[in-house]
Amino acid sequence: MTFHVQVLTTSRADFGIYASALAAMASHPDLTPKLVVTGMHMSKRHGISLAAIEASPYPIAAKFKCLSEADTPVEIARGMARVTAGMSEVLEQNRPDLLLTLGDRFEMLAAALAAVPFAVPIAHIHGGEETEGAIDNVFRHMLTKMSHLHFPATQTSADRIRQMGEAEDRIILAGAPALDSIAEIARVSANDIKARFGLDITKPFHLVTYHPVTLEPEVSMSELRNMLTVLDGIDDQIVISGTNADTGGLSVAKEIEDFAAKKDNVILVDSFGAAAYYTVMHYAQSMIGNSSSGIIEAASAGLPVVNIGARQDGRERSANVVDTVGTVADIHAALNTAVAMRGQTFLNVYGQGNAGRCIAEGISNFLKSSPTARKRFADLAI
Repeated sequence: MTFHVQVLTTSRADFGIYASALAAMASHPDLTPKLVVTGMHMSKRHGISLAAIEASPYPIAAKFKCLSEADTPVEIARGMARVTAGMSEVLEQNRPDLLLTLGDRFEMLAAALAAVPFAVPIAHIHGGEETEGAIDNVFRHMLTKMSHLHFPATQTSADRIRQMGEAEDRIILAGAPALDSIAEIARVSANDIKARFGLDITKPFHLVTYHPVTLEPEVSMSELRNMLTVLDGIDDQIVISGTNADTGGLSVAKEIEDFAAKKDNVILVDSFGAAAYYTVMHYAQSMIGNSSSGIIEAASAGLPVVNIGARQDGRERSANVVDTVGTVADIHAALNTAVAMRGQTFLNVYGQGNAGRCIAEGISNFLKSSPTARKRFADLAI
């Protein structure tokens, strides 16, 4: 007997992170992974990455749209409602043995909500982390309390999950699965990168990703404009990746597009795909912005990071991260520090690259134990 694991993917980012876990499950004798595709994968504004999912070797159990082109709070909330409704239809037609989720996106939480009345066990990767500047922080912790099996990336995250009353035997310290992919995925050639994105990785460039700080929108726009002022003084190539489907994302994207239109050295990329993205990370002089990728993955690529503002506050850092407030002077100073660090080797606090196999084996053992949706609150000894 093999167990059917539905893997929920909502963005180019989480699909790349899932890669090693998907491969490990597909090769596991007990597990059959199938994808449920929604969120930014189906959004024109975010580049429609569905084609990359369809080209993967993993079967798609279902796909449905949930996002509108607006990014107001009411539209985000309506999007959550559409995800819950869409996922309920998926589960009614094709109920899995387990639903695998990742991270802190509102689409992940909304889909997991649909699984509760169906009594489908939920597994969660990257629980227990903190991002104090984003509403995603709440979504992540809510997912933890809804989930039956946990794969935190660090010991600190595992300890936080215990503090939330989750049972010891349901918490498996796995590390970050994206680090497996950084080590294993074949690099894309410089010629291919140039042909697909217009970026010459044989010459100096900086990788920029800036997402809205959803709990502090006014601060977010000030930080963004200050960052663009610093970038305006850089002669190197600058490649800026797309923003998330968050509240305020359209305003951030508009500022970036207006900036890029005036600059010959700026390249906008909606979606690299995992192989190209990890290739670019290995060659960049620095990463600038407030993306979780800079905190979790960049150290394994030897990439120094200028982390701007409060969006990632609370997350553990490796030595490659230079934190800065969002003033022009501080961003400029942090960038000089980061560039001077290029060529160093960094120990990544999020693991060394064995998460995929750990996740597959943990899911198999969990499902073979004949689990139910019943949960017990594990009180800590005081």
